[in-house]
Amino acid sequence: YLFLGGMVAGMMVFAGLAMLKTARGEDTRNFFSLQTPLLAFVLLNLGMLALLLDLAHPLYVWAIYITFMPASPMAWGSWVLLIVYAILLVSALIRLPEAWPWIGRTLPVTRKASDWFVTSPARLRALAWINIVFGIAVGIYTGILLNTMVARPLWNTSVLPVLFLVSGLSAGAAAMHVATRFFGRRPAPQGMLGGFLSAFVQPLGQQPPEQSTVDSLIRLDVVLLAIELVLIALLVLGLVTSSASHAAAANLVLGGPYTLAFWGVIVVAGILVPIALQSLELSHRIPHTILPALLVLAGGYVLRWVMVNAGQASAIVQAALPS
Repeated sequence: YLFLGGMVAGMMVFAGLAMLKTARGEDTRNFFSLQTPLLAFVLLNLGMLALLLDLAHPLYVWAIYITFMPASPMAWGSWVLLIVYAILLVSALIRLPEAWPWIGRTLPVTRKASDWFVTSPARLRALAWINIVFGIAVGIYTGILLNTMVARPLWNTSVLPVLFLVSGLSAGAAAMHVATRFFGRRPAPQGMLGGFLSAFVQPLGQQPPEQSTVDSLIRLDVVLLAIELVLIALLVLGLVTSSASHAAAANLVLGGPYTLAFWGVIVVAGILVPIALQSLELSHRIPHTILPALLVLAGGYVLRWVMVNAGQASAIVQAALPS
């Protein structure tokens, strides 16, 4: 859930930015407009299913919505996620009749609703900012959910919510990059296997309708990965220079059982290698592929896996009393 929720947050922010461009009169009838909210909706459902299955009493999840506790991050997150469902569906509605005309013919109300947004820059800007604000809220919430548990020193750091937000934005950009290769507007593949393999090896120069979109995602992802690297450095430095409990928690990734996953998978394979590959792609030294995006997604998932499991292994260290 933490991984998929962060990814959905990133996709909402990018969909909102695309809507702002549409409100200014730019043509954004590409992957941003329809498939991004729909894909985010599917991913959010998968994440919520994982969260539901993790509950001790999943049949009583409705109880959280009949009592709102302002001091509870879980209460805020539950209501935000409920609102996000409606935002994603309304966002997908903007281009739904255009992308799938049969829906507009079968349900004329979808055409009217779409026109109501598209023909009004003010309404489109409002929906765009709603996507951005709630996307940021969901992205930060996934970190706050852990950060509030002070008994786990690895989680009890102010850097964690921001790190999860930036990592979610990066994962969202990577997911959209992958999805444009499989579902974006491009020539029909020669057979299922050929189409699947072409997504990994076919240069984007052969897919002009999507090249500018993917280039924008890559440039943005390079910046986000660089910021994520800085935040990881701040996280580790903050832990080792803080209390004995935080320093002991840092040792879990500084020579402890999670060292290889943290530095090898997250930092090297999930950040440094994608930055290098995407920089080479943007300078046209190597062809565009989805390999860097897949590495970013793997790094984003392992980041949350390490933080959850290493965080549960961390504990308050009792100071030794003088004899």
